[in-house]
Amino acid sequence: MKKTKKIGIMTTGGDCSGLNTVIQRVAYGARLRGWETWGILDGTDGLSVTPPAAIKIDDLTLPIENARLAGSFLHNGRAHALNFETAVHRGKVDLFNKRLRESLDQLKLDALILIGGNGSLSLAWSNRKTYRDLQLVCIPKTIDMDMPLTDRTIGFDTAVQQLTSFCDQLMLTARSHHRWFVVQAMGRDCGHLALNAGVAVGARAILIPEIKFDINALVNHIKNAPTDYGVIIVSEGITMRGHSGRPADMVLRKLTAAGLIARAAFPEHTQRAGDTIASDRILAARFADCALNAIENNETYVMTALDGDNVHTVTLADFVSAGEEMHDPKIPDLMTSNAYVSPDEPLLNVARDMGIYIGEQK
Repeated sequence: MKKTKKIGIMTTGGDCSGLNTVIQRVAYGARLRGWETWGILDGTDGLSVTPPAAIKIDDLTLPIENARLAGSFLHNGRAHALNFETAVHRGKVDLFNKRLRESLDQLKLDALILIGGNGSLSLAWSNRKTYRDLQLVCIPKTIDMDMPLTDRTIGFDTAVQQLTSFCDQLMLTARSHHRWFVVQAMGRDCGHLALNAGVAVGARAILIPEIKFDINALVNHIKNAPTDYGVIIVSEGITMRGHSGRPADMVLRKLTAAGLIARAAFPEHTQRAGDTIASDRILAARFADCALNAIENNETYVMTALDGDNVHTVTLADFVSAGEEMHDPKIPDLMTSNAYVSPDEPLLNVARDMGIYIGEQK
């Protein structure tokens, strides 16, 4: 008699739209295969407590009509809980790793699906001994789109739509008052979110960390614009030599000093919210199916990835080696695998051809 597989699923790191869609699709696809699905609450936080915080997922636990909602039904972690970050700061790394192994042993999982960003996946690889007794399959999610080896991540498209909608509304009041709005986008050190939303909304300028810009050239560009209103999108990761504070405020001060009427606007966590749009739901379904197939094929230490029109798995080893390694700001000694806006990104040329100031790169 064929053994019923018991799989776990958890969401880690920052939340975004699309997480619930992945959870629901994984659970439904697993049930059709005759498998059990257990959701681990609060990511690795839920594995650090005794007994481990886990619930069995069925069709009524997360109804399909709720799968479109943002956030994570399973939660992404608690402030001050024992996890990889706090364990380092409290000197309890050994205790934390011990609890993780004990919880995974207690749950008796055959496989674990981890939905996370580049930090979570880099952590999973560096701590792979913790998951040695089960299959580990990862699904990439982040609104930053800063992960190598995949053309899209869960949550990115919805975040672009959220930021675009926010700017659309600002554009109307900007026109009414002959005013410029400097909108600060999320994205950490990666400019994909700002770039995509900026092109979508028709921003007059887009500033991203990957491209150097001249603030005086930006001011002149705005002064010579065909309209006296509009939106300027700046990524939260940009810096200005000799200036401090929030990036949108720094740019605003220069515009105001030049006599331009402007305001700063901060959509902040609304970019990580919003009903999951269709393209993210489709990607969630494809990644869920790929993850379940990977488990069926006895794969482990892999990540689902979109390459053109093809969804497949790549090894976590390749994921780590393919990205640009950077020190994690919160966990000393952890190197995360990162991807950034390439100089060959087609949207950069589109932006320039549309008269958008994008920086000094030729």
